[in-house]
Amino acid sequence: MKLVTFTHEGNRRIGGVVGDRVVDLNYACQWWLKSSGKIRYREIADAYVPPDMIGFLQGGDESMRMAVNAVEFALASSGNTDWKIIHELSGLRLEAPVLRPGKIICVGHNYREHILEMGRELPAYPVIFAKFANTIIGPQDRIPYPEVTHQLDYEAEFAFVVGKRARNVTRAEALDYVAGYTIANDVTSRDLQRRTLQWLQGKTVDGSLPLGPWLVTKEDLPDPYGLNMELRVNGELRQKTNTGNFVFNVHDLVEFLSQIMTLEPGDLVLTGTPGGVGFAMNPQVFLQRGDTVRIDIDGIGTLENQVE
Repeated sequence: MKLVTFTHEGNRRIGGVVGDRVVDLNYACQWWLKSSGKIRYREIADAYVPPDMIGFLQGGDESMRMAVNAVEFALASSGNTDWKIIHELSGLRLEAPVLRPGKIICVGHNYREHILEMGRELPAYPVIFAKFANTIIGPQDRIPYPEVTHQLDYEAEFAFVVGKRARNVTRAEALDYVAGYTIANDVTSRDLQRRTLQWLQGKTVDGSLPLGPWLVTKEDLPDPYGLNMELRVNGELRQKTNTGNFVFNVHDLVEFLSQIMTLEPGDLVLTGTPGGVGFAMNPQVFLQRGDTVRIDIDGIGTLENQVE
């Protein structure tokens, strides 16, 4: 299932995408439970399938099963407009699927071609850094161009979201702890990134993490490898790779990160960018106001944002 966070009539909700429709998961669960005779249907639905993504992910497999059953019930029924359960996808404003993750962990130097173009050696261990929740914007938002930078760059990234608490997870069981996958653009202010040894200031500018358009659950994307990824600026191909080219893949990263820190449901991990960033071009080419950045990843879809 594709999971979305959306806004409808001023209310922020989560839903499951089925074709060109979105089923409100919380309302569908309430309706399903009420129809089965549950007196406290609202309280049960709010506990297991709340209307926010991180709360929903915290419910784990049990919440996911209830949501799937509720979606099937809603789609099989005639519908009840008073509940506002089923919406046309085109009529909704999509937000980032996960809005305020507890942690945003980014992996640097994780594609061989990008490492070579930046003049570095393959790392022995994953290179990790952080972004913060202030950076997240949705698939229908514009990328801000802050006055503080003159070197705004793009980075196409395959991202995964943690589905349950993970500590000292083995590589073999790593995917059990993944909720699903999405597309990220790690927009980077290169001049800020490179004026000190630490990258953080170039990575945490407001609005510098377009995310979405949805979270594809691991049930719908059981193999995160072998997926083609492309980034275009104004239609021009800039980045192209395959998730089979990772130095450290999703299995490696879950194992490695969970040895260092406890991963929590909703935590977001960006797995790195391939070659073709504007900073490494000769001559260098950076994003300008009005540019459109489009990222396509097999099995997930398209994330497209314009620089304002």
